[in-house]
Amino acid sequence: MSENIPDIFKAYDIRGLVDDEISPDFAFAVGLAFARFLEIEREPSTVIIGEDMRPSSPELAEAFSAGVTSNGTNVIRIGLASTDLLYFAAGSKNLPGVMFTASHNPAAYNGIKLCLSGARPIGKETGLQTIENFVRNGMPLAMRPVGIETNENLLQAYSDHLHKLVSFKGNRPLKIVIDAGNGMAGFTAPAIFERLGAEIIPLYFELDGNFPNHEANPIDPANLRDLQKAVLENRADIGLAFDGDADRCFLVDEKGETVDPSLLTALIASRELAKHPGATIIHSLISSRTVVEVINELGGIPVRSRVGHSYIKALMAETGAIFGGEHSGHFYFKDFWRADSGALAALHALAALGESEQTISELLAPFKRYVASGEVNSRVADAAVVIKAIKGKYSALSEFKIDELDGLTASTATWWFNVRASNTEPLLRLNVEADTAANMAAHRDELLALINA
Repeated sequence: MSENIPDIFKAYDIRGLVDDEISPDFAFAVGLAFARFLEIEREPSTVIIGEDMRPSSPELAEAFSAGVTSNGTNVIRIGLASTDLLYFAAGSKNLPGVMFTASHNPAAYNGIKLCLSGARPIGKETGLQTIENFVRNGMPLAMRPVGIETNENLLQAYSDHLHKLVSFKGNRPLKIVIDAGNGMAGFTAPAIFERLGAEIIPLYFELDGNFPNHEANPIDPANLRDLQKAVLENRADIGLAFDGDADRCFLVDEKGETVDPSLLTALIASRELAKHPGATIIHSLISSRTVVEVINELGGIPVRSRVGHSYIKALMAETGAIFGGEHSGHFYFKDFWRADSGALAALHALAALGESEQTISELLAPFKRYVASGEVNSRVADAAVVIKAIKGKYSALSEFKIDELDGLTASTATWWFNVRASNTEPLLRLNVEADTAANMAAHRDELLALINA
C-alpha cells in the first residue's frame, strides 16, 4: 500500500497538491490513523475539526471526519476557522484538533495540521511519523460503534478569549487597514477588531481559496504592496497583513514601511515582561539580536530555539516561558495554550499604539538597532555539502563563534549569519544581520557567492 501514499508528511504538518497528492481517500486514511494514534496516547475520544476557505477543504474535512468516526471516535466540526481558532477550540475544550489548510501555499495545495488536547503540537518527532506509518502500512477498521459527529460555532467565544488576554487602556481612535488576502482573516477579523471602535479599512476580506488578488503569504514583500499603498492613501495608523490561515500577522507602519517581525517580538516581550517581571521568553535563533537585548534590559530571561512551531512550543512548556516570537511572523503565548495567534499579536500592537501618543514607527524605533537581510533562499543540489564548506571557512576564523543548533550559525561582535536547509524544498535559507546596512550587504553577498559557487 505504501507505494500509493504520496510523500507529503512534512516536519510539522501534511501538505500537498489537491487530488494528485491529498485526496478524500487519503484524508480518510489519515483520519483513521489519527484516531488510532490518539487511542495509543490515551487522548480524549473526541476530535475537533476546522477548515479554511480553500474549495477542497470541506470535502477533505468530511472524509477525515469519516475516518475518525469509523474508529469509534467522536468529532466536533467547527466549520470555517483560522488555525488559531482551531487552537482555541482544542485548548479551551482540552481536546485534540485538526485543521485543514495549506496556510500560505498557492491555491493548488491543501494540508492537515494536527494537535493533541490542549493544543499541544504534533510534529515528526511527536507523533506525525507514527501517523504516517499507520497510513502507509494500512489499518483494520475497529469493530465498534461509529463515532458521533456534531457541529459547533466558536467564533464569538474565540474573540471573547482574545480580548480577555489584552487590555485596551487608551481611548485613542485608530484607523487600521487589514489585508486578509482572501484568507481566513476575512472571516475572523470582523469579530475580533470591529469591537475596538476603530475605523477598519478591509482589503480582500472575501473568502476565496483561489487567491485572486495576491498570495496570502505576507513574508513575501510583493504581497504587502496593496496594504502599503492603502495605509498611505487612507493615512492609516497601522496596517495588518495575515496569511491564508491567519495564524501569522505582519505589520506595516504609518509610513507604509514593513515592520520586521523581530521588532514586534521585542514590543510584545516588553509588554509581557511588564506584567510578569523576570519571566522567560523564547526567540528563534534567527530573530534579531535586538530581541535578546530587550529581554535582558527588562530583566527577562531569553531562551534561544530552533526554527519551527513544534520546537518553540515544546521549549515554552519546558521552561515555563510566557511568550515566544519567530522571524516568520508566528507569535506564541502561554495564556493561549502556548499556541501561535496572529490576531493576538495584532491586538498587542494595537493596544500599545492606542495607549501611546506616538506613531507605530516611533513606538518601534528603540528596537530598530540592526540591519537584517531577511531570509534569502537559494536552490542547491546538496545543502549539507554547502553548509560543510561554509563551516570550514568561518570556523577557521578566531573571531567567529560557531554553533549548530539549527543549521549553522556564526557570529561576531558586529554581525552574524545562519544557514539552514529547508524542511520541505531543496533550498538553503540564509539570514544575515549586521550593525550597518553596508556591513550586512557585504557579508550577505560573500555568503551567497559561497552558496552558489
